[in-house]
Amino acid sequence: MTTAPDHAADLHRRSVVADTHNDLLCAVTSRPVDQWASFFRERWLPQLVAGGVNIQVLPVFIDDGYRPEGALRRTLRMIEAAHRLAAQNADAVRLCLDGAEVDAALADGRIALVLALESAPGIGEDVELLETLYRLGVRIASLAHFGRTALADGSGEDAAGSRLTRAGVAALAEMERVGMMFDISHLGAAGVGHVLELATRPVIATHSSARALRDHHRNLTDDQVKATAANGGVVCVNFFAPFLHESDFTLDRLVDHIEHLANVAGVGHVGLGPDFVQEVIADTTPPCCAEPFVEGVRTDRYLPGLEGPAGLPLVTEALLRRGWADDDIARVLGGNVLRLFRDRLGRPAA
Repeated sequence: MTTAPDHAADLHRRSVVADTHNDLLCAVTSRPVDQWASFFRERWLPQLVAGGVNIQVLPVFIDDGYRPEGALRRTLRMIEAAHRLAAQNADAVRLCLDGAEVDAALADGRIALVLALESAPGIGEDVELLETLYRLGVRIASLAHFGRTALADGSGEDAAGSRLTRAGVAALAEMERVGMMFDISHLGAAGVGHVLELATRPVIATHSSARALRDHHRNLTDDQVKATAANGGVVCVNFFAPFLHESDFTLDRLVDHIEHLANVAGVGHVGLGPDFVQEVIADTTPPCCAEPFVEGVRTDRYLPGLEGPAGLPLVTEALLRRGWADDDIARVLGGNVLRLFRDRLGRPAA
């Protein structure tokens, strides 16, 4: 007879697991160029394999120190790092440009890597550069982080009540034209509403949790979640502990968010966007200068066992304990994201 742990392990192994936000490129590019591929293979690939990750979205995040003058150069450097680590680890990963390539990578037993921009500070108001970045392999993009850009306001600027700028509206249209998916995570509340008014294609929230359970501006309200589902998009839950609860940093609180989003959006519109930052912060920030707070929460609080990708099977176990059906768990683990990528990733507007 199959035991519960055996069933959980088997279900996790059989499911497509998609992580829509891991800043590992920040850690990779903190190393010398000739170590990019080997560092990924030695430090990150084993964790992805242990966690059963089949699809990994790689955001290009530009730290404040590079903005504005060095943002585009830093963006290009991180994109180059993604291409090099994929080329030099081609037995294990593939940088994918569309849904067909994602399927091909999965069929080969390789991890499908997908490039994303987080806030896109490198382009300023030059929206035409989105097509340039698309040619370089970028397939998902957001327009703001916590603060203000030339295109939109991040969630930290919610008090301003700002929608997309004219350039931001043009950016959304350009992304839909070339086939780049719009990411609403980090976007200010008015901006999310604006995008969902204008979008003619499904959007994705790569790493956002439920504001109904944790009232922080980084999370999405139920109305935003419903609108994303109605748009055909997917909301991927952020694992960052302070965005899940004020103090109870446990796996149960994460599952609360998954269940809430599934109840609001429907189980077909929920995924996982862990945002595993513990190792990235340790690798890129000198101990003397680590910032212990961001947007009013501590940056050194993590879910036990889910500090990195290797812990992802714990999510499957927890959902089974809550009584979830196997098929619904598989959809949240990655089936919904895979469906979205098959339908929309890299596909220009007709």
